[in-house]
Amino acid sequence: QIQLAESGGGLVQAGGSLRLSCVATGRNFDAYFMAWFRQAPGKEQEFVAGVSWSGGTTYYADAVKDRFTISRDNAKNLVQLQMSGLRSEDTGIYRCAASWTRTVSRESNDFDYWGQGTQVSVSS
Repeated sequence: QIQLAESGGGLVQAGGSLRLSCVATGRNFDAYFMAWFRQAPGKEQEFVAGVSWSGGTTYYADAVKDRFTISRDNAKNLVQLQMSGLRSEDTGIYRCAASWTRTVSRESNDFDYWGQGTQVSVSS
């Protein structure tokens, strides 16, 4: 079992950048597939980005590809999301998630552990 805690959200102007961090406490962090999801006001939660156990393979939603970069440092139990070129439609609550059973997934139901989330607000 692991616990996840996000940080790094805030208010930023369109075109700006933010870096979100997610620190995990617990064992076997390097055995989890990690991902970021987000939920905009009035919308369903959606997959943003994911990273494999080793960090060698990454996955992105089309809406953020080429603007966001996910990475992980297993020595620090850390996964990060570097966001650039932010747009108003990127506004939402961003949550870190961990999947024990999946090597890759974009489905919320496949994830076993979730952080509380961090708010990202982009002003236009």
